[in-house]
Amino acid sequence: MKAIQNILASLCVVAGLSASAQCDSIANWCSHNMPDEYISDGQMYRALLYHDQVAEFQMTMFGNSTYRIAGCSGAEDGNLIFRIYDEEKNLLFTNADHANAPYWDFVVGSTVNCTIEAQLDYNRRESGCAVLLIGFKQ
Repeated sequence: MKAIQNILASLCVVAGLSASAQCDSIANWCSHNMPDEYISDGQMYRALLYHDQVAEFQMTMFGNSTYRIAGCSGAEDGNLIFRIYDEEKNLLFTNADHANAPYWDFVVGSTVNCTIEAQLDYNRRESGCAVLLIGFKQ
């Protein structure tokens, strides 16, 4: 019984490392949508998703700033849908209204706490790592 537990624990570790490596590859691919004039906010927004699962991330966008959000789930664009909500859950933006655009620029007039949801476009991809890169213009 102890041997089976050890094997299962080892398999979980290997699966976790594989998922992490997949997310790293996708983040590297996604970085082509983050030009040099944008500085990363320093956070990691990643989630392993299956079918219709939704990842939720919190962030604050500061007033008088320009932000870029780039979203990827694989080596081709258009696989990831992201939505931005304000504190009252009002939808501020979704890239689904723009053919799942892989990135979008936002000019923020006043500071706002946001919830960003990321979801695979399951018509194009059943499972995978969702990666969001967020940067601001200096």
